[in-house]
Amino acid sequence: MTTPDSVPRGWTATYGAITLFAQDLVETKDFYRRAFQTEPIFEDDDSVVFRIGGTIINLLIERAVPELIEPARMAPASAGARAVYTLQVADVDAVVAELSAAGVDLLNGPMNRPWGPRTASFRDPSGHIWEIAK
Repeated sequence: MTTPDSVPRGWTATYGAITLFAQDLVETKDFYRRAFQTEPIFEDDDSVVFRIGGTIINLLIERAVPELIEPARMAPASAGARAVYTLQVADVDAVVAELSAAGVDLLNGPMNRPWGPRTASFRDPSGHIWEIAK
């Protein structure tokens, strides 16, 4: 049995990398530069990589996805959201102001959730949902 502060044997307590599939790599790269106020740490014809906190976010162009996940299939963005990626921030309202200044449209928030945190959510150009929370 694990506790919230522990992880199963053999696992680490942090994500090394998250790979998100991008329909338009140029548009998605520009969005991440504006939204997260950071520059790529690597890029080639198929991917653009950002470091956000201690996690690598790899944006992979959809044409390169099959090689990575076969025999699984990639779902189209039109299938709807299947995950939310939450980033802890010191001040949700201040980050929302920065996002708005960078041209990022919110899906919702900022709002106080019944289970405690204050949150706001936005979507990248390929449909991935990001939440900021305090």
